[in-house]
Amino acid sequence: MINQHREIVAYQGQCFAIEWYYTERGDSEALHYYRQLSADRRHKVLSLFRRLGETGAIFDTTKFRHEGDHIYAFKPQPDRFLCFFFTGKKIIITNAFMKKTDKLPQREKKRALRHREHYEQRVLNNTYYVKS
Repeated sequence: MINQHREIVAYQGQCFAIEWYYTERGDSEALHYYRQLSADRRHKVLSLFRRLGETGAIFDTTKFRHEGDHIYAFKPQPDRFLCFFFTGKKIIITNAFMKKTDKLPQREKKRALRHREHYEQRVLNNTYYVKS
């Protein structure tokens, strides 16, 4: 189990910090998915995190794309990592899955939207991050 109320940073760049979302129980399905990948596929994911974290943009829509409703997707083939931007120069990775169709599965987008809503509420209630 992941220690609750701690940010779990996937990559800290000059422009953005990229974090794994975790539930109230301390679970992070995106981080769990990432850890199950081969070293080569993990490298592809981290390369995209590094690129956006350091430069602040990825203009190649085959690598990073807006999916509507303020949800974005890192697209290291064949995987997808859905995320959203948050104040304080944060990008929160909500969920991940292997791409099997050309279109984004609506259940995955709904999961990302639900996680974003929970994250925002928990931040507002000061229950997501530990106070330093």
